Amino acid sequence: MGEVTEDLLLGGRVRLVQPDKGHRAGTDAVLLAASAAVKPGDVVVDVGAATGAVGLMAAARERGARFIFVERDSHLAELCRRNCRDNGVEGEVAVADVLDKGSRLAVGLNPDSADLVLTNPPFLEEGQARISPDRGRAAAHALPAGGLEAWLKACAGLLKPKGRLVMIHRADRVAECLRILEKWLGGLELRFVHPSADRPAIRFLVSGIKGSRAPVSILPPLILNGPDGHFTPQTEALHRGEANLL
Repeated sequence: MGEVTEDLLLGGRVRLVQPDKGHRAGTDAVLLAASAAVKPGDVVVDVGAATGAVGLMAAARERGARFIFVERDSHLAELCRRNCRDNGVEGEVAVADVLDKGSRLAVGLNPDSADLVLTNPPFLEEGQARISPDRGRAAAHALPAGGLEAWLKACAGLLKPKGRLVMIHRADRVAECLRILEKWLGGLELRFVHPSADRPAIRFLVSGIKGSRAPVSILPPLILNGPDGHFTPQTEALHRGEANLL
């Protein structure tokens, strides 16, 4: 199964066992979970969940929702199950390839079934950049050609009418992501994430409502680090679970 580490998120409220090598949960997961408006009774689907960091952090804020973790890697899915048990979350872990409709349906991921979908999709597609030789990292970072649109179409398909999708992605792919999302979602709210106030954005967060026709809104940016190179008070509070981006 390989070596794992046990890490603490949200100031220790979430314990996360994850592989010591390859893709590991970090600030992106914290920001995505902090942008999730979860209500009691919601069906929340964490698509591309890996070991469950995003869904578990969302569950730490709202225990009264039903959480489903979708992960195609069986090793990561088993760690996700362990993390659900360790954190007292009665989450369902679905081992499925989100890009494959048959795979989704086989594990009960039915269309129009989710109130909220959270996703941190692989940032690259084959042919766009050199892919890591590490198998786990490569799988987490790269989709097949055309995979981003297929991924987002599948996420939108899981949503009930008026359900919400929340995603984090690389800032240099914002135009492509918005072009795709506008096929199914409206009321898009966009927030850019900057490493410091004087540097270009490196990430963006976007949420949208299935079937809405509302226009795009640009929210205030998030600045991760102050002039001293350390996290700003807001970023620190987000990592401790004492603030959110709702």
